[in-house]
Amino acid sequence: MTSAPNEPSPKRSPDSSEPSSVLLRGAGGIEVRAGKRADDEERDAFAAAHPNATFFHRAGWRRVVRRVFGHAPADLVAWRGGAIVGFLPMMSCRGAFGRRNLISMPYGVYGGPVAADEAVEQALVEEAVRLADQSRVGHLELRYMRDPGPDLVGSSLYYTFIKDLPDDPADVLARMPKKARAEARKARDRHGLELSEGAWYVEDLYRMFVKNKHQLGSPALPPRHFRELLAEFGKDVRVHLVRKEREPLAAVMSFCAGDTLIAYYSGTESGVDREYSASNFMYLSLQEWGVEHGFKRFDFGRSRRDAGAFKFKTHQGFEPTPLNYRYHLVQDRRLPAFTPSNPKTRVLRETWSRMPAWCARRLSDRLATYLP
Repeated sequence: MTSAPNEPSPKRSPDSSEPSSVLLRGAGGIEVRAGKRADDEERDAFAAAHPNATFFHRAGWRRVVRRVFGHAPADLVAWRGGAIVGFLPMMSCRGAFGRRNLISMPYGVYGGPVAADEAVEQALVEEAVRLADQSRVGHLELRYMRDPGPDLVGSSLYYTFIKDLPDDPADVLARMPKKARAEARKARDRHGLELSEGAWYVEDLYRMFVKNKHQLGSPALPPRHFRELLAEFGKDVRVHLVRKEREPLAAVMSFCAGDTLIAYYSGTESGVDREYSASNFMYLSLQEWGVEHGFKRFDFGRSRRDAGAFKFKTHQGFEPTPLNYRYHLVQDRRLPAFTPSNPKTRVLRETWSRMPAWCARRLSDRLATYLP
């Protein structure tokens, strides 16, 4: 992991709604404290050895989000006998109407506590709930992968798609469903598509990513976010480009997390899936690249059940697994619902997609802060 520049001071609001330093002494000698930058190295080492930790639990993710969006760290770290035995990565995020929320983790699809045992996990969650109540936030959001139990309000909106990779790159194509396999083979053999890897393709990725978001009627992320991810994580962030001869067709940014390759941000040019099956080829080739580089699992990311991406991933042979997001509502009275799944957002999405591209891009850079 590359070293990060000094983090800027968080943007403080005058209403004292951000969490202060806390200390909870629990049973069994557990102490839960507010996380500090000095904890990052030991915390990351603990996460690297824990099966429930993800790429978004790494301290570098918090550093990038803080630098790009200005959200304030609110990490909790559990200690026992002078050693870290768990932590909850969390940030205090500004909402569009001035209210803050505690989220684990913003702009990531996974979060929640990582702990040595159930007692430590319970202590971390109890302290997060207490902190949310004390700070009078809108809500606390923990983006669990696994089911943590019934103590918090649950949501079944999102699914993840993860499967084991074969030992031989040639077996990736063989394991795809018949129709997807035919489309991917046609892209490679008939259309001559090629996959190239390099951080310099990030500008192509961003250009296509923004275009796709605009077409879908959704704000994008600022270009600095992509550059900061490359700067923070170095070789643990990879960018691949699909080309037909010299013409860029599609691109994807992936994260390397232990034995798992996570395909995260992507973009395509208009019409290239219909004409060249570019996305079929891209994810086939990315999985083959993952096998060649020693990865054992492929994480296709998060999708809503009603989204086109959900159908595409199942078409590729991935089985959906529900994500177990959990909430503690404080000032909010219902779960967050500002998503494309909500029919009430349709007019906003249609208006956004008709907006001039330059205007949508400029507004996206500002709105992204409020859509973590």
